[in-house]
Amino acid sequence: SHPCELKPPLVSLQDETPLKPIVPKTTSKQRPFTVTYLINSCGLSLESAISVSDKVQFQSPERPDSVLTLLRNYGFSKTRISNLIRKRPMLLLSDPENTLLPKLEFFQSIGLSSNELARILSSDPTLLTRNLENQIMPTYDFLKSVLLSDEKIVAALKRTTWVFLEDPSKNLMPNVTYLRESGVPQRCVSLLLTHFPEAVMQKHEPFVETVREVKEMGFDPKKSTFVLAVHALSGKGNKSIWERCYEVYKRWCWSNDDILSAFRKHPHSMMLSEKKIMKSMDYFVNEMGWASRAIAECPVVLFFSLEKRIIPRCSVFQVLLSKGLIKEGFSLTTVLLPVDKRFLERFVMRYQEEVPELLSVYQGKVKLEGL
Repeated sequence: SHPCELKPPLVSLQDETPLKPIVPKTTSKQRPFTVTYLINSCGLSLESAISVSDKVQFQSPERPDSVLTLLRNYGFSKTRISNLIRKRPMLLLSDPENTLLPKLEFFQSIGLSSNELARILSSDPTLLTRNLENQIMPTYDFLKSVLLSDEKIVAALKRTTWVFLEDPSKNLMPNVTYLRESGVPQRCVSLLLTHFPEAVMQKHEPFVETVREVKEMGFDPKKSTFVLAVHALSGKGNKSIWERCYEVYKRWCWSNDDILSAFRKHPHSMMLSEKKIMKSMDYFVNEMGWASRAIAECPVVLFFSLEKRIIPRCSVFQVLLSKGLIKEGFSLTTVLLPVDKRFLERFVMRYQEEVPELLSVYQGKVKLEGL
């Protein structure tokens, strides 16, 4: 049969047997205390409480009460407590003094504020199930040996709790060693692990493959762009974003060399969303009349906000051009790269007398058509 022909449904709609309602294996009647406690003290809905009571049960409120008191003392809001309990119900039966408190104290001691700690742990309470002496401390020691500061360890932890959940000797250590052997300096290893820890935590073989690929693309291991490129190409998710960006740039007539050159200059230009690239390119090429390939030579401009930076500056530029106050030859970089103060001095304040409304154009209060 033709692939587009409609096939008859596998189940006829006039099936005789009516669907049976799904009944939970155990109802709240069989363990009323746990379910009531989860609803009243932990803020769970009836449905969540019944499902959580499959995993944890207790007859007395003492232990769970002391756990909740500890969490509240550490700044956990009602919502965060209910998130945490829904994800890891067994924590309600932990020993608050001997098991939970030392971990909370440890994470605060390395510089996490109560609010950050509550946010991280409610989104991934698994951290609280790991052993402090056998897992958390050894991981911390390894991270400290690479990152050298608690501040950077905290930054990595905020990016992903996995830095503390996995045994560092599995992938993290071999990957860091491989980067060093490949000639990547300490500051660049530190940059990658602080801001993109998930890249360094990939399985060792694919990681080695990625590092080799980046070398073959002509990146210099001594520069920070090398590790940013490793991040852009690491993992299936990032690779598919890379490929999608590649297709989008092709639509704007960039050659393979243009794309690779832009990638070498600014590796994260291959991590932008299709929408962001299309909107910016459309403005540069169709509104401003700049050559598409000129953007490939200065890919950093694709990261600027269209509304806050690109349009206000280009509007000023167009006014000055139309009034003959500046010459056509100004490059994209001259207009978009300077910091705000420098741009205002050079292009707005300088022509205040000739074009009094220039500041209003820059602020978006006056449309170009009106001038």
